[in-house]
Amino acid sequence: MVGGLPQKGASLRVFLLGGTGLIGSAVAQELVRRGHQLFGLARSGASAAKLDQFGVTPIIGDIGAPDAWVAALPPLDAVVAADGTKPRFLYTGGCWLFGATGDDVATEETPFRPLPAFAWMVPQLRRVPKATEVDGLVIHPGMVFAGDRGVFERFARAAATGQAVPVVGSEAVRWPLVHAEDLAELYALVLEGARPASSYIGAAIEGFPFGRIARALARRFGTMSETPRIISADAIAAELGEWARGYALDQQLSGAKARRELGWTPGHLDPEAGIAKLSSN
Repeated sequence: MVGGLPQKGASLRVFLLGGTGLIGSAVAQELVRRGHQLFGLARSGASAAKLDQFGVTPIIGDIGAPDAWVAALPPLDAVVAADGTKPRFLYTGGCWLFGATGDDVATEETPFRPLPAFAWMVPQLRRVPKATEVDGLVIHPGMVFAGDRGVFERFARAAATGQAVPVVGSEAVRWPLVHAEDLAELYALVLEGARPASSYIGAAIEGFPFGRIARALARRFGTMSETPRIISADAIAAELGEWARGYALDQQLSGAKARRELGWTPGHLDPEAGIAKLSSN
């Protein structure tokens, strides 16, 4: 590494947690495509097989019992040069930590105003850039989607069964959005080129009215009416837990820093068009 940055074109040895989820699997495939060597923690044979499909070497074990598997890890200091430069540590935050922004557009400099259910994350996030053992980096993804999966999945299921699509708060509530593939590219760019102690917002679309998403899902799956069913934040919290109040946050978040500093070029910028192309089966 030079000045805390990996040498350009260097193959990194990366240990990945959560590599079979929506975000993790996209990140795994993007890093493998870029020529990096990945190792991933797998709690089951099915998870190990999925990682293997991606070209990731599975390490069988549970994150809650590291003593049982940590010895199986290769020497992860191979991700750094022999001069002893610190390894990179990427921590995932989230858009709901910024609270409702309304007509303001939040940036990496905007103070956190988290929902109470996520307040525990803030002290952890503040520790990451100050860590002395690693080069800490933070990514705050927007609401992550991939077709009708990710954050759209619950609402797509309602449309697919002919129900009115629920909208929390009002149709005007805006969500910062990012496709899983675009977010995976951002993770790779941060891993390869971000300065230590940096943070980035991963929002490809600053703020998209969720009412338009709900109506697009209703059209695609042929519900009896495009008009969504408005529910309150209290109602969704009673159904799913306090965390679900995030669906009601009217937010706009800027991904300009990642575009400017890292050359991030997200390509999925029209979620309605993507929904229109979905299979209805």
